Amino acid sequence: MIWQSILLFSAAFIGGVSVFLFKGDHHKKLRLILSFSGAYLFAITVLHLIPDAYHNNDNMVGVFILAGFLFQIVLEQFSDGIEHGHMHTHAHKAFPIGIMASLCLHAFLEGMPLAQGYQSQLVFGIALHHIPAAFALGTVLLHNNQSRNATLFFIVLFALMAPLGYFFSDSLSRGGVGNLQHYFNRIMGVVIGIFLHISTTILFEAGPDHKFNRRKLIAVLAGTGIALGGFLVEVV
Repeated sequence: MIWQSILLFSAAFIGGVSVFLFKGDHHKKLRLILSFSGAYLFAITVLHLIPDAYHNNDNMVGVFILAGFLFQIVLEQFSDGIEHGHMHTHAHKAFPIGIMASLCLHAFLEGMPLAQGYQSQLVFGIALHHIPAAFALGTVLLHNNQSRNATLFFIVLFALMAPLGYFFSDSLSRGGVGNLQHYFNRIMGVVIGIFLHISTTILFEAGPDHKFNRRKLIAVLAGTGIALGGFLVEVV
């Protein structure tokens, strides 16, 4: 799991610190990255994660998928939609503690199922959507008068959350707490619900011109195609 943890941390960290490197308006490029990651997330959720979660015929998984979907709606009341790349600034310029707390909890939960062996597809999915999320977080922090050092600290904190979720879950599974198969499947259900909400929000969100433009279509097809290609390689 070492390389997966490094990938998860690096993706979020690079996405966050890039706010210091790129000046000007990059909303169009960010929207394309979001479209690609949203399509990839949706495709791996349908092709890999949902079938895996139901592998042991646990009928309660659906309840946890619904709970994850609704939980993400609640989280977004505090995070302002940063999970899918939204950047909102506020006139009072206070530290956005609600955004930071909800985003960290979101990332921590996503890392937990990795201890059960939901490996490459989930790792890449989490890493992809943490890039624009971290960029949006860095932008919001800077616009709320946080110093560069403080912004960097909170970006690192966010980047650590998914690996910490994995290590916490792995420690539980090694602690002799009994058969945790249902526990992991149900946590996976929560993550599936979160992914379904984030990916569909990205995919069905209208641009400023309210048109589904060609570039977005290409990005969506590319994200879906890569996920589908990986799935076909495994099953054929």
